[in-house]
Amino acid sequence: MMPTFDNADRTLLATLQRNAQVKLDQLADETGLSVATVQRRLTQLRRSGVIAGTVAVLDPAALGQAMTFVVSVELERERPDQIDGFARTACAEPQVQQCHYVTGEGDFVLICVALDMADFEALTRRLFFDQPNVRRFRTSVVMTSYKRTLDVPTDRPNVYG
Repeated sequence: MMPTFDNADRTLLATLQRNAQVKLDQLADETGLSVATVQRRLTQLRRSGVIAGTVAVLDPAALGQAMTFVVSVELERERPDQIDGFARTACAEPQVQQCHYVTGEGDFVLICVALDMADFEALTRRLFFDQPNVRRFRTSVVMTSYKRTLDVPTDRPNVYG
């Protein structure tokens, strides 16, 4: 069953997506709730999995990972165990930021980061050439990122009840 959220929940979620370090008293001011109520709601949102985690968003270029790649991967066979096996391999790779099982021309789409082309080539050897079930992969190099987020819209009443 899809949980329902009121305006205060939506405000909490939207605010925390922008800055997870916001203090409870500021959240209380923004929502019109008491600090204790905000704390209870946040605990419930975490327990229910709506808030799946709290992370620091890093700038890949600041850590030398200046290149981003979008990779479409086509598997040789699509048995459930082989799909799961490739997903496990891709998800275990630190340079893979996102791994999506998709419909369309490919079976997976990966978002990967690398230091340079040599670093990406080493990644392709591990992820694709060393995997017997990978038929082919197609890579697009990101020239400029105009938006990079995992934010989820919180202002859609048809979704949130």
